[in-house]
Amino acid sequence: MDHATAHHGGHDHEHHHARESGHDHGSSRSMALSATLHCLTGCAIGEIAGLMIGTAVGLSSGWTIALAVGLAFLFGYTLSTLPLVKAGLGVGAALGVVLAADTLSIATMEVVDNLVMALIPGAMGAGLVDVTFWVGMPIALAVAFLAAYPVNRYLLQRGKGHALTHGYHDAPADPTGARRFIPSFATSTLVAAIAAFLLGGLVVSAADQLDAGGTHGAAPAVVQR
Repeated sequence: MDHATAHHGGHDHEHHHARESGHDHGSSRSMALSATLHCLTGCAIGEIAGLMIGTAVGLSSGWTIALAVGLAFLFGYTLSTLPLVKAGLGVGAALGVVLAADTLSIATMEVVDNLVMALIPGAMGAGLVDVTFWVGMPIALAVAFLAAYPVNRYLLQRGKGHALTHGYHDAPADPTGARRFIPSFATSTLVAAIAAFLLGGLVVSAADQLDAGGTHGAAPAVVQR
């Protein structure tokens, strides 16, 4: 083989390696994005439910945070476990996979989410018809997403995190028996539903505060004698 051929072959190998590397990086980013959105949906449902319950019943900030974190882990694990059980795993085995795959991601989201909510003035103690609550929540969730994304990508690149569950999600066999009735929740559908719920809460609370402001600012009625 002459030098030119060897040189050309070397370039071909380098270009092929670059294409493969680029594909791997693109796949890693896509999988990390999907994994982070998946974790975010469970965390968001639990966080919103926990903060709503805590503020509704008048819990202290500490107990409200504890409730929100507990529900976030519960919903996060549940949404990840259901597809694995539907794919054929036993509940115990599925939960074991999910605990290994999601715990670090959910924990990262919870620490960041609650920290941001605590830093936003009045967000933790805001009522359910307070604009501060409905503005603070999506901000906190967005920051939590940005914090968890590099964590998920790091884990995926090392065959950990959501990489542990992908093989089960791609199982070709159709579920049989009672597994057929296990619901399937598309991440995009859950994200849209959560966004719509947050927007609805913001609209309702803003309308309530505007109405209250208009009532308080109205001129007193003249009493007829």
